[in-house]
Amino acid sequence: MGTLGTNIWIFTAPGGPVDFLRLGDSGAVETFLRFLANGKFLGLLTLLFGVGLELQYRSALRRGVAWPGRYLWRATLLLVEGALHFVLVFEFDVLMGYAITAMIVAYVVGRSRRAVTAWMAGAAAVHVAVVALTTAALMTAGSGGDTLHYSRLGWPDQVALRLQNVVVFRIEMIFIIPMGIVLFLIGARLLRAGVFEERGAGLRTKLIAVGLGLGVPLNLATSFAGPAWFAVDRYLVAPLVSLGLLALITSIVLGMRGAPGTLRRGIAAAGRMSLSCYVFQNLAAGVLCYGWGLGLADRFDGLRPWWVPVAWAGICLTFMALSSWWLRRFSRGPLELAWQWAYRAPLPAGRS
Repeated sequence: MGTLGTNIWIFTAPGGPVDFLRLGDSGAVETFLRFLANGKFLGLLTLLFGVGLELQYRSALRRGVAWPGRYLWRATLLLVEGALHFVLVFEFDVLMGYAITAMIVAYVVGRSRRAVTAWMAGAAAVHVAVVALTTAALMTAGSGGDTLHYSRLGWPDQVALRLQNVVVFRIEMIFIIPMGIVLFLIGARLLRAGVFEERGAGLRTKLIAVGLGLGVPLNLATSFAGPAWFAVDRYLVAPLVSLGLLALITSIVLGMRGAPGTLRRGIAAAGRMSLSCYVFQNLAAGVLCYGWGLGLADRFDGLRPWWVPVAWAGICLTFMALSSWWLRRFSRGPLELAWQWAYRAPLPAGRS
């Protein structure tokens, strides 16, 4: 739901991903609305992928099985699914980048604290260098270019455009992989430090102070600094805010008492089906916005930015309701069930 808060601005733009890559100036209201989600939930999702990897590692240790072993098959499945999602649904899929990052971090997570710290420092240095070089390039780059009404293209034409421009549309992985290595390992360390437990109250307070107290003002400044600061805003400052969000949300959940209400149950259901919701909500946004569906990106362009949060809320509420309905009948989401089958199937020759 958080990542859709960023992606919805791409779907609802008549130029689609082309407008996004052009990094044109937006009005003050749209800039603020984009600020609320941009990069923060990418960072939060990346931290939680690291938490998931750490849980898989602990499970392997408890069961006495080889590591990374079968986890690499899990990452391969994610890579394949991400590739299909990219080609068929959405240009800025993050699953492929996470899959490659997971393959790297799987060999690092069980090493000594000193070795893990060295990996984090090295990846952070690469990440900062890439962001700095990108920012310098954006400061000297021109703007403009031909307008492409992406939203008016048919679905086969959109697929063809993704395949023809695969390098351009996959460029975000240059940022995601080194950033992902750092955040995966931070997520694993936070889990070990008890951030999700009562004993982690002090740690959460510090993360909130740094992530929200320092990160939010910096993030606001970079959001309004102009297109040249895009990489700093999304890939450097926003992940700092993600740490504060992780701590704040955890503190809120740990403080909840009593039976969950309708909203909490709906969010929990979407969480249990997060992979299915991530893919299908992007498909739903395409149907809603593009010409091969309802074509609202063009029809409602004059109502931008006001209709965009409404579209986001409508999609989120729909998938919360659908998730709750589905989980009353099945134990897992549709893609999660497919994953369960594929993960338990015999491995291809040469894997163990």
